[in-house]
Amino acid sequence: MELKTVLTIGGSDSSGGTGIQGDIKTLIANDVYAMTVITTLTAQNTTGHRSYMDVTADFLANQIDMIFEDIPPAAVKIGAVPTQDLILTVAGRLAHYGAKNIVTDIAMVANDGTKLIETTDAQIYAEKIFPLSTLVTLGKIELEFFSGDKVTARQEISDAAKKVSEKYSCAILAKGGGDENDASELLFDGKEARWFRGKKVDTKNTHGAGTALSAAVAANLAKGLNLIQAIDEAKKYLTGALSSGLTLGKGIGLIDHAWKLR
Repeated sequence: MELKTVLTIGGSDSSGGTGIQGDIKTLIANDVYAMTVITTLTAQNTTGHRSYMDVTADFLANQIDMIFEDIPPAAVKIGAVPTQDLILTVAGRLAHYGAKNIVTDIAMVANDGTKLIETTDAQIYAEKIFPLSTLVTLGKIELEFFSGDKVTARQEISDAAKKVSEKYSCAILAKGGGDENDASELLFDGKEARWFRGKKVDTKNTHGAGTALSAAVAANLAKGLNLIQAIDEAKKYLTGALSSGLTLGKGIGLIDHAWKLR
């Protein structure tokens, strides 16, 4: 049996909604084999973050090496890499192995407002990891930060995505259509802009949504879909995960990663 493999690099979420745990569920639900490299451990749930503990750069490098020496992944998803030494380690090892189909999902601020990465480290993240990436997914906060522009209208989103794409030589997926009732995404692939239309699901249970979208794109790239197909299928998967009616947690509830399996 041939099963495509995807490596996810990021932080552990003790509630299972986002990060490594959310990625594993998403990857399995999208018919690929999940492998993991952990950058940081977090104590969190749907109501917020309490504490965290980063791994060392040497241990991070060892994790990556052990994967590529034995089971080279067909795609890589990168999430939280919180410090400069860890960022340089991830970028250096992935470049060394010629990793392909890299989908990067940098989140600077959590849903509860917790700052996930310092601005200076975020700049280093962009400089070192974005150019290695097939796709970088950015929420509104990240798109504004890396473009230096305020974005609300659709043309502003398109212009900002183009600016970031050209600066870092990677495709950009801007999440959200500039309207709180909109779930459309804008792809700028280095040449042209393309909107993926979507209607927002009426739910407060969105913990892990951004992570799931990027992991699903990585899974689809690993299976041989092109970038447009991979995003389109990932959006369908995420809509199902948001629409299933799962209600867990006292805060921003968890999405249902496994809805396809039922």
